[in-house]
Amino acid sequence: MTTPTALLDWILDADPLSHPDLLPQAKRCLLDLVGVAAGATRTDLAGHARRFVTTQHGGDRPLLFADGRASPTGVALHGAWLIDALDAHDGQVLTKGHAGVALLPGLLALPEVDTLSGRDFLGLLTLGYEIATRAGIALHATSPDYHTSGAWNALGVAAVAGRLMGLDAERLHHALGIAEFYGPRSQMMRCIDYPTMLKDGSGWGAMTGISAALLARDGFTGAPALTVTDPVVDEIWADLGSRWYLHEQYFKAYPVCRWAQPAVEAVLSLREKIDAPEQVRRIEILTFHEGKRLHVVHPSSTEQAQYSLPWSVACALAHGTLGAEAVITLEAPDLRTLASRVDIRESATFNARFPAERWASARLHLADGRVLESAPCEARGNPHNPLSDDELRAKYQALADPVIGERAESLREAITTLDDRSVGDLLALIGAPETG
Repeated sequence: MTTPTALLDWILDADPLSHPDLLPQAKRCLLDLVGVAAGATRTDLAGHARRFVTTQHGGDRPLLFADGRASPTGVALHGAWLIDALDAHDGQVLTKGHAGVALLPGLLALPEVDTLSGRDFLGLLTLGYEIATRAGIALHATSPDYHTSGAWNALGVAAVAGRLMGLDAERLHHALGIAEFYGPRSQMMRCIDYPTMLKDGSGWGAMTGISAALLARDGFTGAPALTVTDPVVDEIWADLGSRWYLHEQYFKAYPVCRWAQPAVEAVLSLREKIDAPEQVRRIEILTFHEGKRLHVVHPSSTEQAQYSLPWSVACALAHGTLGAEAVITLEAPDLRTLASRVDIRESATFNARFPAERWASARLHLADGRVLESAPCEARGNPHNPLSDDELRAKYQALADPVIGERAESLREAITTLDDRSVGDLLALIGAPETG
C-alpha cells in the first residue's frame, strides 16, 4: 500500500488546539451535540437503538443518555443513531452531511477515553472534524452517487480511535482503508424520498469507524482509502492544518432537514404581517431541487416530519418557531391543514447555488386576496450568518432541560470549562436521563 505519510503523521501527532481560536468552536460543537442527544431520547428511534445494542453488542461501556451498557461498537452505533434521531445536529455544506454525529459517540466508545484530560478530548474531537469533513468532500468529488454521511464520517471516527488507541502509522493507514471499504455507502436520496429510521447512515458510520480501528490494531489489513490516497483529491488534503473545517460547520436553529430551513426562514419573515395562520389559503415555496424532494405533507413519524418541508413550514407559520415538539407531536389538525396548503416549486437560480448555498423564498396567499412575498432566505447558523452563543445556549437548554433537568446546567458548565477539567467530569453527566 502507498502510505500518505504526511496525513498519517498529522493524525498521530497534531495538536489542533495549539490554534487557540479552535477551542471555543470545539466547545460549541460539543454542547450542541450533547443537547441534541439529550433531546433525541424522546424519539421512538432512541428506544430501538438502546434495545438493539444492549442485546446484540454486549459489553461494559456506558451508553449516551441511556440505561444499559454495550461494547465499543455498540456504544458508537447507539450514540450516533441517537443524535441522528433528532435532525438538529451540526453539518457542513460541501459534505451535504454531518461529522460530529459520529465523532462524539466514537470517542465515547473506547475505554482509553476515560483517562484523557478535557483538553485532549476536545483536541481529538477537533481532529476528527478535519478528517471526516475532508473525507466527505473527497467522496462527493469522486463518486457519482450521493451517499449518506456514514460513508465518510467513518474515516473520521477511525482516525480519532486509531490515535486514541496508539496505533502506528501503518495500522492507522489500514484502519482508514477498512473504514472506507466497509463504510455504509447508502443512497441519501432514498432516505429523503422514503423517510425512515435509516436516516443518514451515521450509526453505521460510527460503528464502522470503531470496528476499523479495532481490526487494524489486531493486524487486519485494508485496501487504501481512495478518499485519502487518490491523486484527484490531493488538493482537498493539501491545506490540512492550515484551513480548519471546524470553523465551517453550521449549527441548526431547528430540528429538521437543513434543506427545509431556508423555507422556514422565508415564512417566518412574513409571519408578523398576518393576524392568524388561518388567513393563509396557499403557501408557495420556491426552493432548490433537493428541498423540493422533502415532499411528505402529513407525516406519521418523527423521521417523516424531519424530512418534510410542508410540515416544517406549517409548524413555523403556526407557532413562530420549530422545536422538538414539532417533530414528535404530529396530530394537530390545524397544522395538517396548513401543511396541505404548501405548494413547492423548483428554482433554477437556487439549484445553481446548491450545495454551497441553500435558498428559498415564500409567497403567502391570504383569504382577503393579498399576496405576501418574502425575500430569498438562507438557513441561519452558517459561518457567515451564525447563531449567537446565546442562541446556541437557548437551543441546548430547550432540548436538554426537559430530559435531564438540573443536570443540564452542570453539563453546560462542564463543557464550557472542559479544557481545565478531566474528561471524567463530562462522562459523569452524560449517563441515563432522569426522565423520558
